Parts: sequence; C-alpha cells; structure tokens
Amino acid sequence: MEAFTTHTGRAVPLRRSDVDTDQIIPSDWLKRIERTGFGAGLFSQWRADPGFVLNDPAYIGATILLAGPDFGTGSSREHAVWALQDYGFKVVISARFADIFRGNALGNGLLPVGLPTVTIEALADQVEADPGVQITVDLATREVRAPGLVAGFEIDDFTRWRLMEGLDDVGLTLRRQEGIAAFEAARPGWLPVTS
Repeated sequence: MEAFTTHTGRAVPLRRSDVDTDQIIPSDWLKRIERTGFGAGLFSQWRADPGFVLNDPAYIGATILLAGPDFGTGSSREHAVWALQDYGFKVVISARFADIFRGNALGNGLLPVGLPTVTIEALADQVEADPGVQITVDLATREVRAPGLVAGFEIDDFTRWRLMEGLDDVGLTLRRQEGIAAFEAARPGWLPVTS
C-alpha cells in the first residue's frame, strides 16, 4: 500500500447522496479476477449520460471526489474502492460513509474524509467556479485546505499512522515476520504448520 501523508489535487463535485457500491461499480464488473482495470467501470451507468460530471473534460485528472452524504452504502464491495483508485482518486470527501466502505477504503489506502455538508458544498462551489482549484488533504495535520477554507477532520491515531506508513493488514503482519518465524521454529514438529 502506498503511504499517504499529504495530497494536493483537483476535485470532482459529485452532488449526489446515497451513492451505493452498485452505483460505484456495477455487479457485472465483479467477475474480474485481478484488482486493476476497474476504473473503466466506475459509475459506468451514470457515465452513459453525456452530462454526467465525470464526462466533463474540465475534471479529467482530478484526484479528489467531493460526494454527497451517505457514500458507499449497500453491499460490502471492495471493488468499489479499487474502481475509485484505478480511476485516479486518492481521497473521497463526504459527510457520511457507510462503515464497510470506510473500512475497505482505509484498508486499501483510499482516504475517506468526513466533513460537514456545508463545507463540502462550499468546496464544490469553488470547484464548479474554477475546476483548476487545488485542494490539499493533509493527514499529518488532519486538515483539508482550499483557497479561503481550512477544515479539520477526524481520524483515529492508529489508522492515521497506518496510512502514513503505508501499511495494510499484510504489511502490519510482515512487520512481525521475525517473531512469527521464531514462534514457528519453536513449535513441536507434530503440530500443524502455516507454510
């Protein structure tokens, strides 16, 4: 997992609430066996509409998604996070996230930032007025910064540390590789092994 400390980029204003994982990545994309290529399926049903925000050339290359409240609801679909990341998003900002989506995002290095709806709307207004506006998401200071706006966000210390170190669950386990090897070496030979 890539370490996350600070990210500065342009944003896409997705002014929709109650976006579920099937809208993020439809179920027909779940047949793939690899974790790449899902960006092409991101919001694919909505992208069929030429007026959908991701079809606007002004937002090409944006890396921050400004979403309405209740983002990532529905089924536990890690593919939704993979699709957002494969498309190029590093951060999703919403007033509320579904717990499972939030956990999947944090486990894969996509930062879900919770801010009040009024703050997100102010950011979206700025971005719509000037799609080139830069937004900085600073995990070290727990702040989102844009011209004339500084907003703090909450994240627990352990999760923040994991993201800043670039440690997913496997990475955390591998930090204890010597201890695990020592434990396995000391076990009686008649017990099962984890090789």
